[in-house]
Amino acid sequence: MKKIKILTEELQFTAELYATATANAIAKQLPLTGIVHTWGDEIYFSIPVSLGQEAKAHEEVEPGDLGYWPVGKAFCIFFGPTPVSTNEKPRAYSPVNVFGKITGDMEKLKKIKTGAKIIVDVLE
Repeated sequence: MKKIKILTEELQFTAELYATATANAIAKQLPLTGIVHTWGDEIYFSIPVSLGQEAKAHEEVEPGDLGYWPVGKAFCIFFGPTPVSTNEKPRAYSPVNVFGKITGDMEKLKKIKTGAKIIVDVLE
């Protein structure tokens, strides 16, 4: 299982990538840099990866899940309810390909604001 790091100016998180076509396509593009957008307790940013929706794509996800949103070509980090959630679980706007998961404490994700620079790279 590949491990990645997710960095902002002040914070660092680690995540594991699953053995999926989406994870492999994203891993080949690392490092990735973007500008954060937030939507409830979701962070997302555009990436230069164009993939379709996988057969197992879904809207309701778990806290810590990494998702690829095919509609917006975006890397998503879910850590709590979003505006379309029906309970305390995160819910994507439309189906996402879940391709990994944050490991460790996710509480600090709430400190990341729209406009922040974010970098995703291989964890060495």
